[in-house]
Amino acid sequence: MKKSIALFAFTLGFFGLFAQKAITIDDCFTFFKFYPEYGGSFEFTPDGTHYYRAEGGNIVEYDLLTGKKGATLVDKADLTQAGEWDDFEFNADRSRVMLRGNTEQVYRHSVKADYWVFDLKFRRMDKLYNGGPVQYAVFSPQGDKVAFVAGNNLHYKDLGNGKTVQITGDGQTNAVINGLPDWVYEEEFSPVDGDGMVATVWSPDGTKIGFLRFDESQVPTMSMTLYDEEMYPKRTRFKYPKVGERNSVVSAHIFDLKTDKMLGMVKAPAPEDYFPRLHWTYDNEMVVTRLNRYQDTLDLLVVGTAGAQYNAATGQVELTTKLLLRETDPAYVELESSNKLIFLNDRQHYLWTSEKSGFNHIYLHDIRPATGAAPLALTQGNFDVTSFFGVDEKRGKFYYQTATPTPMDRQIWEGDLKGGTPRLMTEVAGTHEAKFTPTFDYFIHSWSDANTPPVVAVCNRTDDTIRTLVKNERVRKLRREYGFVNKEFWSFKLADGTELNGWMLRPAMLEAGKKYPVLFDIYGGPGSQTVQNQYDPFAGSWHQMLVQKGVIVVSLDNRGTGGRGRDFKKCTQLQLGKLETEDQIAAARYLGALPFVDSNRIGIWGWSFGGYLSTSCILKGNDVFKMAIAVAPVTNWKWYDTAYTERYMHTTRDNSAGYENNSPINFCSRLRGGNYLLCHGVADDNVHWQHAVEMTNALVKANKQFDTYAYPNRNHGIYGDNATRHLFTKLTDFVLEKL
Repeated sequence: MKKSIALFAFTLGFFGLFAQKAITIDDCFTFFKFYPEYGGSFEFTPDGTHYYRAEGGNIVEYDLLTGKKGATLVDKADLTQAGEWDDFEFNADRSRVMLRGNTEQVYRHSVKADYWVFDLKFRRMDKLYNGGPVQYAVFSPQGDKVAFVAGNNLHYKDLGNGKTVQITGDGQTNAVINGLPDWVYEEEFSPVDGDGMVATVWSPDGTKIGFLRFDESQVPTMSMTLYDEEMYPKRTRFKYPKVGERNSVVSAHIFDLKTDKMLGMVKAPAPEDYFPRLHWTYDNEMVVTRLNRYQDTLDLLVVGTAGAQYNAATGQVELTTKLLLRETDPAYVELESSNKLIFLNDRQHYLWTSEKSGFNHIYLHDIRPATGAAPLALTQGNFDVTSFFGVDEKRGKFYYQTATPTPMDRQIWEGDLKGGTPRLMTEVAGTHEAKFTPTFDYFIHSWSDANTPPVVAVCNRTDDTIRTLVKNERVRKLRREYGFVNKEFWSFKLADGTELNGWMLRPAMLEAGKKYPVLFDIYGGPGSQTVQNQYDPFAGSWHQMLVQKGVIVVSLDNRGTGGRGRDFKKCTQLQLGKLETEDQIAAARYLGALPFVDSNRIGIWGWSFGGYLSTSCILKGNDVFKMAIAVAPVTNWKWYDTAYTERYMHTTRDNSAGYENNSPINFCSRLRGGNYLLCHGVADDNVHWQHAVEMTNALVKANKQFDTYAYPNRNHGIYGDNATRHLFTKLTDFVLEKL
């Protein structure tokens, strides 16, 4: 009986393989057929039981617990003046809503747009600013004013009387920026849990605005060429500090709305120190986060007006600072999250996230360190806290995510501000994400694992499901119809005993005695993870298409990646790319010894840092990797930006060997077989087209054949006007041809 059942199951599986539908490039990157739903965004009401949603040009209120549609708060008939708007935000008391339209992307996070403010009581619409496009418009905490940047100058508008006050007047393109980050700050200091780095912050009482001023006049200029079918191409120029070059000189300023005057400014102790964060305490004291240039020393500086002195040389009142906290690290102090520092409403404490124990944990600090109170470790253990969701001070609780029970999983916890035992809220393996309501009574709970598309639900604080928003049954059905195989996790040990984690997708039916080609899909950069127990909505279907064509697809998290503590992440310091390359080569050797793997047909590809790493691997591992694809790769670390590269490598003056030994451009003579594809956006403002051009020159000089694709007018993401589909068509063809 058991044999009959087994044979029946085998027969169904066997014929199922031949009956499965073939996945196409258009399925993956034109129609995004397999892309799951995520339940949409939620703009919660203050009571935590409702949310707002844009719907057909209206703004509608919904009941969070039942999903029942409620009142139309703003009718599209009242919003015609704003035209086609794409985003909205209510003020604190919901008396006004701000709409954004005519949005134009600037860099990765920043946009220029027109903004309108609609008064719900008087049903009146007013344009925020008539002097041109606006950047970073934000309500005051009381909701009666809006701060914004236009023409690199900071302004605010009083919504009661309609008066606009220009706070700064020295803003100038490629010279001075007020209230917005410069390029390198936006790219390298934008938090992973936010929309971009914030350089303008209201005080809690709404009487002051703290902002950063960037003097980038001495920063070297980068140029890009845009091709728009005109007679002559256009040239655009922007400030971009590369390794060892000058950064912007940054200062922090406080503007007083009561007097409409500047209270003063704070200079960095050294001219090129970083000021990557601004905060306010509930006592309305501004706190500046200061990092030295190598980012191994971080200070929290409380800004005060007592003792401020006028500096005749600068024409500025220089405010005083006192040290709240100093943290050092032999490598660098991590500054990924916007929630690394949280001031509590009790006005006596703040939360600080630190890796000082060897793992990323949350600590409760006394805001007056002179009392001698030692910080209280609110989380402890050999695991990393990976996200912070917020504090419920009324109940004495806080909510966070950890890389547990394995570094590949993510769980949600409720912590105790008094240091009590935390409560695990999500026990099922996989990746759990949360967005809590303002009252912390409910949260949007999203869960997925490597083989299951997201399930999204409204849950209460004990994780009981109130209602399910998304099950993604459509995607689950498509996975069955197209014969998606399950992602398997694997690991192996390096010679020194370090265990590395990976995942693998292989054909469901491996033919006896047949050996299959392998493609590594990698990233490998500092603190990143590609090997995580969560659903891959973008590249996952393309991986399945390759599997259908007989390719085994794998990924490996090398040393230097995240989720495994400080030492694992920072062991690559000053030799960025060395251990990462060695680990990928070692993994390829390990897989090549498996009975179903063809060790002569192993390829590797990646994007950005992944493109750098794939390039390094085919050069230094030319006896292991047959082919490589690099999209938008760094090819020489000295051509990348200061804040990122110097964090891990310092400068060429201090670490010349680290740069020379770990930049692929210096190893082009090692390329074998010509099986290398280099793709790059010509208008990449992040990893410049220069990297591809100079790599091309080096390969030509070494008389090495290779393939290259250039994408005019495309940035680091290479998208728009069929670019994504075009790129992945080439990647697919190259993989199938070369492996």
